[in-house]
Amino acid sequence: MVVLSQPALNQFLLLKPCKSTPLFTGIPVVDFTHPDAKNLIVEACRDYGFFKLVNHGVPLELVANLENEALRFFKKSQSEKDRAGPPDPFGYGSKRIGPNGDVGWVEYLLLNTNPEVISPKSLSIFRESPHHFRAVVEKYITAVKNMCYAVLELMAEGLGIAQRNTLSRLLKDEKSDSCFRINHYPPCPEVPALNRNLVGFGEHTDPQIISVLRSNSTSGLQICLADGTWVSVPPDQTSFFINVGDALQVMTNGRFKSVKHRVLADTTKSRLSMIYFGGPALSEKIAPLPSVMVKGEESLYKEFTWWEYKKAAYTSRLADNRLAPFEKSAAD
Repeated sequence: MVVLSQPALNQFLLLKPCKSTPLFTGIPVVDFTHPDAKNLIVEACRDYGFFKLVNHGVPLELVANLENEALRFFKKSQSEKDRAGPPDPFGYGSKRIGPNGDVGWVEYLLLNTNPEVISPKSLSIFRESPHHFRAVVEKYITAVKNMCYAVLELMAEGLGIAQRNTLSRLLKDEKSDSCFRINHYPPCPEVPALNRNLVGFGEHTDPQIISVLRSNSTSGLQICLADGTWVSVPPDQTSFFINVGDALQVMTNGRFKSVKHRVLADTTKSRLSMIYFGGPALSEKIAPLPSVMVKGEESLYKEFTWWEYKKAAYTSRLADNRLAPFEKSAAD
């Protein structure tokens, strides 16, 4: 076992000691089969930007198959995994998150979900797997996409948008810039008791419209409440967690808030999470939807294309307020 030196370890520690946070019992839970699900979704997105979805309809067999294949990949030797990386941006990555100095106690696979745009490194991951990794990934993503479309359509109804597919069509577009990420957070038994937490993935908001997360039974995910308090999300490996992204915050003119979240690593158990990030086509214009705004309401954001925002987001640090340059000022 490799024991990191203190200087090397410091880059993964939170700057401030983080006391043990009890699991937060107030996470909104939406039953997909509930007759009032559309309004429950809107309420959760307005108050938290985050909710747990149960009775979602995604077969748990698909979830278990993908988890097994992902763990099989991450158990490979480092040299085998490195052949699928570094990410460009797709492929295998370890420790470094993006090009701007962010690090985390994590290794990951980042894949494009558009069948027309699969990177050579993604293909090498699938070719080297003797267990049909690609087929398992594609089945899982198809099921999660369909669930996500239905969530967005209920959301549109709850917002009073006449065209039910206003949001879902952006993800159904054949040029949709969506991606899929599998994060593996190894346990850290070599970390001494420093009264500080090891950062698995630093605090950030997701740039896309919506994120669909599933993780195993290891805790570590935290979200930031409206008052700035960080709370720990109880893990639930049979459910999905839905995050509001930056683009959806803009499209609802701030009614929904893109939730700030982070992951703290565990010293004894590994954590595996699988996230589908639903994004629009690169050329899609993002602005507050007129059908959401009331008469006389002013837009809080400048119009921009998804490519413009994505480029700005991925040249910033994780914790930056990436929407700030796109907010309207009194002079605009």
